[in-house]
Amino acid sequence: MGNVPEDAVQVAPYAKSEKRIAQITLVFGLVAALPFAHWHMFRWGTGILIGAILAWFNFRWLRQGMDAFTQASVAQANQQNAQVPLGTYFMAAIRYGLIGLAVCVIFKYLNVPALSMVVGLLALGAAALVVSVFEIFHPVD
Repeated sequence: MGNVPEDAVQVAPYAKSEKRIAQITLVFGLVAALPFAHWHMFRWGTGILIGAILAWFNFRWLRQGMDAFTQASVAQANQQNAQVPLGTYFMAAIRYGLIGLAVCVIFKYLNVPALSMVVGLLALGAAALVVSVFEIFHPVD
């Protein structure tokens, strides 16, 4: 790797998988929400879409937190105790609280059924499962 500087950011081999999971989460949420909204269950469709968006945010924050932990550990590989930025711990601890708060506020003020948002949150798990099965048959290079 003579032409690549040592400090160049390398793309992780799982970056494509993460991108696919994020995209498919939103697609699943939209695809699940549209039939409900079409058949006069607009609140349920809205709730499913909101849940999928919240799942996407959760995945994004989780990915950012894990990237920060990884970068800190790599940068400080030769040190006895690695120092991780305090904000990383804060986001890791509070992301579920933020999602729960968002669900409560949306439930209360938009009258969206809480169960519909939970169904939307499941889009992340479904997307991860689909990408995992896809990569069994088409491994990442």
